[in-house]
Amino acid sequence: MINALKVLFSIVLAWMCYVVITTSLNSNLFTNWDSLGAIPWMRATLWDFYANVLVIFVWVCYKEKSIFIKVIWLILLFALGSIASCAFVLIQLFRLKPGEGVKELFGKKHGE
Repeated sequence: MINALKVLFSIVLAWMCYVVITTSLNSNLFTNWDSLGAIPWMRATLWDFYANVLVIFVWVCYKEKSIFIKVIWLILLFALGSIASCAFVLIQLFRLKPGEGVKELFGKKHGE
C-alpha cells in the first residue's frame, strides 16, 4: 500500500509541475487576473483551494514540531498548492520505517 501511494503521489507531483510550468509559459496569471477574477467559478475555485490548504496545514501542524518548519510549509502550500501538498505527503511516506503503514502515515508525529 505504501509503495502504491509513493508512486501515486510521485505521478501527481510530476503532472502538477508539468501543468503549472506549461500553463505559466502560455499564460501570465498576473496579467489575466482581472478577467479571471470576474469569473464566479474562478473565485469559488480559489476559496476551495485555500480551504484545502487549511485542512492540509492542520495536518502539517500535527506532524511537525518546529514552528519554523510549519511556517515554511504554510508558505509553500499557499504558493505551490498541490505541488507542495504532494511533496509533503511524499516526505511523510519516505519517513516511514519498514512495516509502518497508513496508520503511522497519518498519526505518527515527526521524530517519534
